[in-house]
Parts: sequence; C-alpha cells; structure tokens
Amino acid sequence: MTVPMERIQVLDSIEKDIITCLHSAGQVFVELSKEKSSLKQAENHTQMFLKTLSAVENKLTDQINYLTQVSTGQPTKGSGYASQKVLQMAWHRLEHARSRVNELDRIKLKHIQGRTAQRSITAQPSAGQIQNVSGSNIPQGLLHEIWPL
Repeated sequence: MTVPMERIQVLDSIEKDIITCLHSAGQVFVELSKEKSSLKQAENHTQMFLKTLSAVENKLTDQINYLTQVSTGQPTKGSGYASQKVLQMAWHRLEHARSRVNELDRIKLKHIQGRTAQRSITAQPSAGQIQNVSGSNIPQGLLHEIWPL
C-alpha cells in the first residue's frame, strides 16, 4: 500500500479512537448521573477513556512529527518531497550551466570573429598604405610626412 493511503488509514484510526474516547466519557457521565450508580462501571469507563486518550495523543504526535519533517524538507520514509526538491534543484543547475555555456560560446565566437577580422586587415594592406617592418599599416601620406622622399 502507498504511503499516503497508510497515512489516511492512520488518521481514520485516530478518528475512531476519538469517537471511542468520547463514548467512554459519555458512559462515565451516564453512570454517575444514575440514582444507583456503579462506581466500578464508572471506573472502567474512565480507564477506557484515559487509555484511548493516551493512544490518540501518541498517534497525533507521530502525525505532527511526520508533517514537521515533510514541511522542513528533511527526507522521510516514503516521502517524495525530498526527491522532488533534489530534482528541481538539479534542473535549475542544469539550466544555469546551459545559459553560462551559451554565454561563453557567444563571447568566444565574438572574439574569434574579431581576431579573424583583425588578421585580414593586417594581412592585406589596402590601397594607399605601405606595410612597415613591424607589420602595422601606415597610410602612405602620413609616411611621406614623416620621411619625405
């Protein structure tokens, strides 16, 4: 049986115990309200009430502890919450890694395109330019101003 169904059955059992507890308390009052009440019967119903009340308290404490664990994200037996949270975080990390890789790829392509464009400019001097010894292109008019022929 699945964990949620077991939890529902436990809650159903608690509800039945509460009904038994109230019934026992009612029987105590009925017995005490009689003209010739039986003290032994009243004590038996009182003991039954206290026993059932203790069982209800223990079962409710267990349920509250379970709900506390589930709500804080701590893994519990049969809880799918922790697994779901781990999966959600993994998807988030994956999407972040993808976006970062795409950003780095875009920067790399931009850098490669910039270097390719720069190499093509320095490899072929345009008309009216002379390439000097250092490999930079200097406009011919500026060169004549510096070193007249």
